[in-house]
Formats: sequence, structure tokens, C-alpha cells
Amino acid sequence: MRQALERLCTCTAPSGFEGPAAAVAAELLRPLVDEVSIDRMGNVLGVRRSKTPNAPKLLLDAHLDEIGLIVTGVEDGFLRFRSIGGVDPRMLPGRELVVLTDPPLRGLVACPAGGDENKSVPLNELYVDVGLSQEEAERAVPVGTPMVYRAGCFPLGEDQMCGKSMDDRACFVTLLRAAELLHDKELDVELHIMGSTREEVSGAGATVGTWAVAPDFCVAVDVTHGKTPDGPADKTFELGGGPAIGVGPNMTRWMTERMIAKAKEHGIPYQLEIMSGHTGTNGWEMQISREGVATSVLSLPLKYMHTPVETLSLADMEGVAQLLAAFTENLGKEAVR
Repeated sequence: MRQALERLCTCTAPSGFEGPAAAVAAELLRPLVDEVSIDRMGNVLGVRRSKTPNAPKLLLDAHLDEIGLIVTGVEDGFLRFRSIGGVDPRMLPGRELVVLTDPPLRGLVACPAGGDENKSVPLNELYVDVGLSQEEAERAVPVGTPMVYRAGCFPLGEDQMCGKSMDDRACFVTLLRAAELLHDKELDVELHIMGSTREEVSGAGATVGTWAVAPDFCVAVDVTHGKTPDGPADKTFELGGGPAIGVGPNMTRWMTERMIAKAKEHGIPYQLEIMSGHTGTNGWEMQISREGVATSVLSLPLKYMHTPVETLSLADMEGVAQLLAAFTENLGKEAVR
């Protein structure tokens, strides 16, 4: 899991530009399923067939995109930009970027002179310095060029990993691990695994992918806020405390109950996440595909979401994978449809 995480999280692939991450995800998925394809939206879709006649379909989803920036123009050699997805402007001044030209360039978000040190600087007042003149920058960096945080992936303590785009590539790694755990077991469901695109801006990838697969049940696997000293106790979750099982109207009740029962049966630590409305995950759109799909949302606690230093627990990743595998076994026999 650590090696897969390092490979995926070093990919530069913001929403709408997921190609590099999709290529790696497809390569990692291919040995674990019968067939892998990449659709018109850039979604990676893998399927493991079942020997059970007319087996129902289970779709597991995690998105492959990351937040980023997009160049809107050049001013005195400095790049102007807008955000792709939920970029926190407090994270930007002094931050190193990768500008996704061919070949890529290094960039630095300029630190504004003066101003109120207690207030974040709005995005429209920030610039990216690529060390070029106006003429050189206009030639090298076309309008519409995406940019992402420049960051690696490294261990933090004994169990935690830190880096960019853990949201949500870490969850795709848990899907790979779940497929590995199920590899030698007979399944009475047709298992579909999706690495979806554009979640950070619209969820369009999962919407299209779910419509195409037409599953009987689906699980959206995403991150949730990890507990930190300044975080609200009722809306954050312990790293090392296990996966967070979503409870609320976006989740089909029998699937929530099955997740909890399987966690107890297999001794997998878990937490409950009350999600009273929109879950902020692909599960919201997946649930209403076609005539409606029975849906569960399973989350991985993550500290410092949407920053270059997103941090998670490898033990929690293993817990998510084990719970997905346990949920999948005998699902066809036991499911309420």
C-alpha cells in the first residue's frame, strides 16, 4: 500500500487533467481484475466477473483527481490564476508549485509585501513566479495551463504518511488492497472498481461511470476530517480509530447496518460519521443514477485536507480495505435489493 500510495500521490493530476494518475491507477489495478478500461471522462474502470449467473453488480469508487490552479494570464512575467476545486488561499503564499507545461516548470506563489498578517490574501491578488520575463512566460505558459502543489509523499512517525493528493488517491489504494484481499475468493457479485475523475469540481466522472456500470449497490470511498487540537470534536475522527462509516440520508440503511455488522464480526475498529445532508462525496450523485442505487459512504480520516501535507494512518487504510472486502463477500446472497 505504501508503494502504491507513493506512486499515485506523486502524479500531477488536477480535476480535468487526470491522465497521469489514471495511467498509474490502471496499471496497478490490472493484475487484480479481469478487465480494465478508461472511459471518455477519464475514469479508470476495472471489473472482476462472477461465476454466479446474473450476479448483481457492486461498484466501489474513489476519485483520482486533486485540487489545483489554472493559469488565466501573465502580468510582468508573473502568472495570474484561479483555483480548480477547493483551494484554501491561506495555504498559497510561499508555496512551491509544478506548472504543467511540457516539460513542467517550477513555480512559487509570490509572498505579497505588506498587508494584514492576520488575514489571508484573496486568490485574485496572488501571483506565481516562474522566473521568466513577460515575453518568456507568455511563450512558455499558455493560458489554461494547470498547476498543482509540488510535494512528495513521506512517512510521519511510525504509522502515518504525509503528502499531497492523499484526497483521494489513498482511498483508491484501499480499493486495490480490497481487491487483493478478495483475489482468491469466489464472489457472488460482479465487482467493479472505479477511479473517478472531476470529483473536486463536480463529481461528473462518478456520475457518468455509475450510469454506465448500472450497479445494484455502490460504495463511495473518500476522506473525512481527521482530529487535530483545533478541530471540532463532533466533526473530526481519530487517526488510527478505523474507517468512518457514514450514517444519514445519502446512505441506504441496510448497507450502513451491514458495514457496522461486518466491522464487528471481523474485529475492525470503526467510527460513525453522522452525515445529515450532502456528504460532499461522489455518493451523493451515485445514489440517484438511473432508477437509484443502494449506496454506502465509507471514509478515511485525514488531517490537513486540501493542503500539500495531508496526513493519514496506514492502519486506517488497511481497516478500510478489510471492511470493504468483508462487506463484498456473500453480498449477493445477503443483500436487500
